[in-house]
Amino acid sequence: MRAWLVVGLLWVVALLNYLDRVMITTMRSSLLQAVPMSDAQFGLLTSVFLWVYALLSPFAGYLADRFSRSGVIVGSLLVWSALTWLTGHAKTFEQLLVVRALTGISEATYIPAALALIADYHRGHTRSLATGIHMTGISVGAGLGGLGGWLAEREDWSYAFSLFGIFGMVYAVLLLFLLRDAPRSIAANSPNTGLVEAMRSLFRQGAFFIMLGYWGLLGMAGWAVVGWLPTYLKEHFQLTQGAAGLSATGYLQAATLAGLLVGGAWADRWSRSNERARILVPFIGLCVAAPAVLIMATTHVLALAIAGLMLYGFGNSFISSNMMPILCMVVDARCRATGYGVLNLCSCVVGGLSLYAGGALRDAQIQLSQLFLWSAAAILVCAGLMLLVKPAHPTGETSI
Repeated sequence: MRAWLVVGLLWVVALLNYLDRVMITTMRSSLLQAVPMSDAQFGLLTSVFLWVYALLSPFAGYLADRFSRSGVIVGSLLVWSALTWLTGHAKTFEQLLVVRALTGISEATYIPAALALIADYHRGHTRSLATGIHMTGISVGAGLGGLGGWLAEREDWSYAFSLFGIFGMVYAVLLLFLLRDAPRSIAANSPNTGLVEAMRSLFRQGAFFIMLGYWGLLGMAGWAVVGWLPTYLKEHFQLTQGAAGLSATGYLQAATLAGLLVGGAWADRWSRSNERARILVPFIGLCVAAPAVLIMATTHVLALAIAGLMLYGFGNSFISSNMMPILCMVVDARCRATGYGVLNLCSCVVGGLSLYAGGALRDAQIQLSQLFLWSAAAILVCAGLMLLVKPAHPTGETSI
């Protein structure tokens, strides 16, 4: 019972994690009226968050492997919520840039610690579903990110940051009393490795290099869609800022939510008879997602674009339910959070570049649809790389 309680508690944190970072992308017009900046600078606000988030991720993951996972989670939520509140009080582009970079530092510590904690509690045939349920919190948070644009139209661009920042700080205090670490496995209870030794352990695995490749490419594709889709829908289909933001986040995240649950449950069930099920399920999802992005980028019919968007969200989410379970099959149990942090480093650096590239393309008068076409090609390459991963620990638990 406690294993599922932990998933429920972390679900809310995951929601806030993505809500706080994504909602700025849905209030472009309101933000530019209050704080003048170019499209490239607007893209840089999210890019700098991702780059800082990425650079700190391996060390943040190591903290979760070395110290209390629950303590790292509570501290992360408290700090980034305070910074979210502070974002709403920024007056210049430079101030926004600094506070977004600091938010990247604090948010970097959450995901590796949370997914590793869930893996500690769920060691059998519930691991993918538990991970998927937790990731639906991210989906709902990203979907609610559209509230940023909606609230900015009705109140002020800073209102949403103040509101959700305060809520996050209150919830962090509550978690301090409710969230606890799981009894660790024999492998995880072995003497802790140093950061350098942990890195050596990770990079001795050929499968980990492959995971770096496809996770990086998915970061490029995923952040290009998340970061620039509201602007694309607004301009391509002549929607209002609020309608474009809610469409981009709402439809995408509703489909993603369904895909996370289906992908997690399917992989768990199939893994009882096929040790590669947690790899094959994401492969199938990516083969669906790539053509869906092509539809979204090439159609002039809004309904078809929304359908493509939802199909992309559904198929692409299969990998999110299974990424940590796959990592558990590849690396030492003592290095799970560190490994996920390294994967985040690769994904977010590339994702930040794609967000900045979107702004640069707009400044050069090149349509955003070109960025989405490149994203579809990257997803196809990812599907091929998935099939090359060979589990070193099929059950997801190591013995040392």
